[in-house]
Amino acid sequence: MKTIGIIGGMSWESTATYYRLLNEGVKEALGGLHSARILLYSFDFDDIEKLQAADDWDESAARLSDAAKGLQQGGADLLIIATNTMHRVADEVAAAIDIPLLHIADASGRRLAADGIKKAGLLGTRFTMEQDFYRKRLADNFGIELLIPPDEERGTVHKMIYEELCRGIISDDSRQQCLQIIEALAEAGAEAMVLGCTELPLLVQPRHTPFRLYDTTAIHAQEAVAAALKKT
Repeated sequence: MKTIGIIGGMSWESTATYYRLLNEGVKEALGGLHSARILLYSFDFDDIEKLQAADDWDESAARLSDAAKGLQQGGADLLIIATNTMHRVADEVAAAIDIPLLHIADASGRRLAADGIKKAGLLGTRFTMEQDFYRKRLADNFGIELLIPPDEERGTVHKMIYEELCRGIISDDSRQQCLQIIEALAEAGAEAMVLGCTELPLLVQPRHTPFRLYDTTAIHAQEAVAAALKKT
C-alpha cells in the first residue's frame, strides 16, 4: 500500500471527512484491521483565507508547495489537496514535487463523464465558481459544461462556506437556500450538481434532494484509495 500525503486544514472540517473516507475505503478493500497509510500537513486556515482574500495566489502556491515537498520528503507516494479552492494553485504544487498529485477536478470529471453527464451545476466558493481553473479543466479535458448561479446566489453560497460550514455550523435555513439554488440550476439545464467545495456535503446530501449530487470529497478520496492500493 502506498502512503497518501494530504495537504489539509482548509478547512479542518472537511479534512476530517477525508481522513475518515480514506480509512474506510482501505478497510473496505482490504478488510481486517487495515487502514490507510497517511501523512497529513494541516494548515491554519486563517492564514490561507487571508491570502485568498488578498488574491495572493503566488504566496498560496509557495506555501502549499513547501507543504507538498515536506510530505514527499516524509515518505508520501502520492498527494492530494483536501480542498477544491486551493486547486487554483495545483499546477504549481505539482511542479514542485516528483510524486503524483491527484487533481480533484480530474477525479470529478472522470466520474461525470463515466455517467454520461454533459452539463452540470457547480457550487463552491466564489473562487471555484468564477475562476477558470475548475470549469475550464472539466470543459477542456472531459467536454463537460458547468453552470454557476447568478452573482447574488454565488455570494450566498460563498458566505455559507466561510461563515458557517468552515466553522462547523450546519443551518437548516442555509440548506434550504442551497437547495433552492440547486433547483434553479436544474431548471437552467443542469443534469446533475457538482458540490465543488469539500464542506458542502456537510450541508447537502442525497437524502435532502432527488437531484443527482456529485460529492467531490468522496470522489477524490475514492481515487486516492484506488491509487494507493494499485499494484505497480
